[in-house]
Amino acid sequence: MNRIFISLQGGLRKHKVIASTALGAVVLVVIVAAVLGRRKKPAPTPPAPLQVDVVRVQQQDVPIYSEWIGTTDGMVNADIRAQVSGYLLRKTYTEGAFVKQGQLLFEIDPRPLQAVLNQAKGDLARVESLVEQAITQLAQADAQLGQANSQLAQAEANQRQTQLNVNKYGPLLEQKAVTQQDFDNADQANAATKAQVDVAKSQIKAAAAAVGTAKSAIVAAKAQVQSSQAAVKTAELNLGFTKIFSPINGIVGIALAQVGDLVNATSGILTTISTVDPIKVYFTMSEQEYLAYVKRNPTPADLTAAQKQLELQLFLADGTTYPHSGKFYIADRQVDPKTGAIRMAGVFPNSENVLRPGQYGRVRAATSTQASALLIPQRAVSQLQGMIRVAVVGTDNKVTIRTITPGPAVGQMLIVQDGLKPGETIMVDGTQKVTTGATVAPRPFAGTLAANN
Repeated sequence: MNRIFISLQGGLRKHKVIASTALGAVVLVVIVAAVLGRRKKPAPTPPAPLQVDVVRVQQQDVPIYSEWIGTTDGMVNADIRAQVSGYLLRKTYTEGAFVKQGQLLFEIDPRPLQAVLNQAKGDLARVESLVEQAITQLAQADAQLGQANSQLAQAEANQRQTQLNVNKYGPLLEQKAVTQQDFDNADQANAATKAQVDVAKSQIKAAAAAVGTAKSAIVAAKAQVQSSQAAVKTAELNLGFTKIFSPINGIVGIALAQVGDLVNATSGILTTISTVDPIKVYFTMSEQEYLAYVKRNPTPADLTAAQKQLELQLFLADGTTYPHSGKFYIADRQVDPKTGAIRMAGVFPNSENVLRPGQYGRVRAATSTQASALLIPQRAVSQLQGMIRVAVVGTDNKVTIRTITPGPAVGQMLIVQDGLKPGETIMVDGTQKVTTGATVAPRPFAGTLAANN
């Protein structure tokens, strides 16, 4: 049994050796076949270079634009108010329509003011009659004064005659040529004429006083006439204010008072009229922008000339460009200390009445020019970790990623302050798709790039 078992073990071992040898031969054949198969396959072709659009860095003089938020306003905005108290009878205009200067807008009940005017006219007639009475009294006083002057002249003439008689009878009485009775009669007659002179003088004083009183009465009556005339004019003006007319040509707003409302000088605005052709556009410029602009135009003549040449563009709220350009109008007298900005205004033609007060838009103007500026498309730049980069394509079609210092944007273009040279070629798109050292297939960009829109 032991021999048989040993014999069987030996046979099994021989069998395993033969099997292992065969398996190793098969594996070796497979490896050799795989190596030979690989040697027979062709090597893979390298990928084609990425095709990219390129442009050359331009160099040219470029206008630098500034842009501000603008608000439209009428050249003249007339707030229409009541100037007298009364009930509103009529509104005679179409709201939102164009009205002409002198066109009737509102009418207030005129009856109370018509009554005031009638009373003022009656008072004027009464005081005018007082003037006539005073004039008549003055004429009478003048006549009395004239009569008193005549009586005085006659009395003085009589007194002179009686004085001559006294002077004549005195010496004769001493010579006993006349009697004492004759002298006494002459003396009494002289005394009587002196009394008449005194009476005439008193009458003159009384007549002169009457003349003065009559003149004072005339002055007082005329003053009353002037006061009454002023009252009549005031009443006429107030009656005229019951009809409210447009003071200007323009667009009239919605009425803020309705027929039947009691209105007066303090009841608020009835409506507003705005002159909108041309129309003003207010915008706010920072103090730094203003100072830079003044430094570029240092003299008053330079500043005036620059303002006249300044052309304003207006971009409306819907993104469209207003078809008419505007001109600079005014700069405010001061910089607002709260905001550090100065208010400006431009004027735009508006014959079609497209613009109305209160609209918002963007105002743009070329405020300076940068000479020999380097321009590249805005779409050619990419940003990574705060750095602005472009892909520069060399003469060997290899890419170099370069960091640049950008300046202001001008339309679809961007001014480059540092990092590029004139004539260098850069990729228009796809900067993120390439790395430094990559080979590309450049082709000229076929689109349109502008630096003026």
